[in-house]
Amino acid sequence: MNAPQRLAAEVRAELENDILPFWLSRMQDPAGGFYGQMDGSGRLVPDAPRGGILCARILWTFSAAYRVLGKAEYLDAARNAFVQIRDRFFDRQFGGIYWSLNADGTPLDTKKQFYAIAFAVYGCAEYFRATGEEEALELAIKLWRSIEGHSLDLEKGGYIEACTRDWKPIADMRLSEKDRNDAKTMNTHLHILEGYTGLYRVWKDETLRRRLTDLCEIFMVRIVRPDGHLGLFFDEDWRSQSDMVSFGHDIEASWLLCETAELLEDEALLRRVRECCGRIATASLEGLQPDGSMIYEGTPPASFDTDRHWWVQAETVVGCLNQGWTDRAIRCWEYIKSHLIAPDGEWYWSADAEGHPNTRDDRAGFWKCPYHNGRMCLEILTTYSRG
Repeated sequence: MNAPQRLAAEVRAELENDILPFWLSRMQDPAGGFYGQMDGSGRLVPDAPRGGILCARILWTFSAAYRVLGKAEYLDAARNAFVQIRDRFFDRQFGGIYWSLNADGTPLDTKKQFYAIAFAVYGCAEYFRATGEEEALELAIKLWRSIEGHSLDLEKGGYIEACTRDWKPIADMRLSEKDRNDAKTMNTHLHILEGYTGLYRVWKDETLRRRLTDLCEIFMVRIVRPDGHLGLFFDEDWRSQSDMVSFGHDIEASWLLCETAELLEDEALLRRVRECCGRIATASLEGLQPDGSMIYEGTPPASFDTDRHWWVQAETVVGCLNQGWTDRAIRCWEYIKSHLIAPDGEWYWSADAEGHPNTRDDRAGFWKCPYHNGRMCLEILTTYSRG
């Protein structure tokens, strides 16, 4: 067994014996859906609000796990998440999905954040891919049309961040309190690209294809900076509003963009995207540490958050493998095993520069999900476990 095959065996064990069982046994609500939070010490918060992003990411993860591994319990969990998206989060009056629900399933925050809607497209498309259930594809297409109808900037290109429930302008467009309140962001564009790619994989619509091509161009022309890093925040005219660098998003984008271009089967576009992704990935290495981990973000030259976030490490493994940097990927996996996998289930939110785990932030919650680490495992399994 060579090193990549050993890696595949180890991540399969992590996926099947830790990540997925944690969500199956500790986060599923017997009354339906998934609980909204488990704190950093492992204490369940059953009455916490339930986020649309979390549910959509759970839907994607268990759908993909069922497609790859075929276990019935994964299908049951995916179905559970899909029913919540369809029956609770989907706004039957105005379309799109709600940002959050109360624990009893009633709407809480009804704003329309296009980042969240894109994840619902991603999850529903993957559920259709895994099961062939037409209602999932129909819902994914409805959600895609909501984004196209209310977020697409036909004049200046790209997609705006958010609207009110009934698609009116909204004053606060931020994804979270840490973000800037700007009209367009790299993060939303990256995950619209991701969701649209998942949908195009199962629905070869020509308009969708053009939008994916446009998104690749937006990244290459508007978002990727001359130094290879991604710009993060922009006004409506695509003027950059921040010098901050996000190493995790750099390495994540470096493989997601390639995935999209490969699916589009446009050789000229693919050559350009691959060259661009190589520059992005190389720029991300400025955040790579001698122990194999990747720091979070910062504003060069001196202000950095050096915590090692769980999702950044997962994306570093996949991004390095995509560039053929197998040794770097394996070193990051070794860091994950030593510092981030919690002994009582799932991964810690982060570790500090000295390797101490963060038990303050959620083990599971609005932003803490099985999608980054679960997808890392599935990407490795589908690439390296053959033969």
